[in-house]
Amino acid sequence: MTAELILILAGLFGFYMAFNIGANDVANAMGTSVGSRALTIKQAILAAALFEFAGAFFAGGAVTQTIGSDLLHLGAFEPGIYVYGMLAVLLATAIWLHLATHLGLPVSTTHSVVGAVWGFGVAHGGMDAVVLDKAGQIVASWFVSPLSGLVLALVLYRIVDRQILSHPAPLRATRRLAPVFVFIVIAVLALSMIYKGLKGLRLDLGLPLALGLSVAAGLLAALIAGRLFARRLDSAAGDPIAEKRAIERVFVALQVLTACYVAFAHGANDVSNAVGPLSSIAAIVTTGLMPTGDVSIPSWVMLTGAVGIVIGLAALGHKVIATVGSKITEMTPSRGFAAQFGAATTVLVASKLGLPISTTHTLVGAVIGVGLARGLAHLDFRVLRDIMASWFITLPFTGVLTVVLYKLLTALL
Repeated sequence: MTAELILILAGLFGFYMAFNIGANDVANAMGTSVGSRALTIKQAILAAALFEFAGAFFAGGAVTQTIGSDLLHLGAFEPGIYVYGMLAVLLATAIWLHLATHLGLPVSTTHSVVGAVWGFGVAHGGMDAVVLDKAGQIVASWFVSPLSGLVLALVLYRIVDRQILSHPAPLRATRRLAPVFVFIVIAVLALSMIYKGLKGLRLDLGLPLALGLSVAAGLLAALIAGRLFARRLDSAAGDPIAEKRAIERVFVALQVLTACYVAFAHGANDVSNAVGPLSSIAAIVTTGLMPTGDVSIPSWVMLTGAVGIVIGLAALGHKVIATVGSKITEMTPSRGFAAQFGAATTVLVASKLGLPISTTHTLVGAVIGVGLARGLAHLDFRVLRDIMASWFITLPFTGVLTVVLYKLLTALL
């Protein structure tokens, strides 16, 4: 097969992979916003498209780690064989994500890729070619991720419920506490961006300076938001129904802000799942050698990933959004904010500590936590059963499918 044909095939598979990442993982950012009616499905797709593309293309990083370098013993593979393996990885992962999306099941893209890479390793070199050191971390993340999100979202929603929604004077409580929430949201999100944050931004600030800038940004946002919220809340004073609506509108603003951040961060971080194998293929085709460290990402590769994510979420994103946003438990803006911010904070803290965690699993856990805060009767356990089953199926499914596709590709090509 010619180098040009390999690159064309890799580009198609990479686009298909990115398409399905957008279709499935967009629920991480926008599911609760749609479920709570903070955004319509069209508004959510438009916002996600904008922030996912911006994160992927502008902050997605100029290099990515050689895919599989910490999962496989790369010395056991020849460059040509590795190209076929990465083609199989791209296609198998994309097919699994497409199937999960069709069923409305939110699954982990990272775990899908890991299963596929291990499948390729076993198909070519047997168990000796596979590094199983990460197996324990992945298994642990099946439990750590949802439990962490569940606990934080549950605690946060109970604070919101007791201190605002169930307060004898909810309007006054909202005026007092809403700016505090704004401060926390902006400060945490700013800190995550500027201190060892999104790799493509290449910001290398020390912790004291990063913390100072984040606090300043949070204080400024809280001051502005406090004045804006006060006007809206004062206009509703005296009418209990209008007051309740005004309070929820405050949480709409907080939820949308958090959702846009998660979309930007997801585009920046998870685009590597699609462009990583594609970049490895491009590097091998260009040099004829196995990449052993970081691989440069050509602009056309990054554009392929960014455009694929946006088109995927626009075409099929509504399926998983419906599951996360409304099928697990009923959402309102205040509940959606607790789930969204709880999940985002959990992922941020875990990533800084180097703990294995899945954004998808964490968000589902956070949504469950909000439902539990209201009682078991508010959770749909049939939906949860299907979601949990899909998580445990992910690794073996993509692994076996990659073996089949790898054998087919090597036989046909």
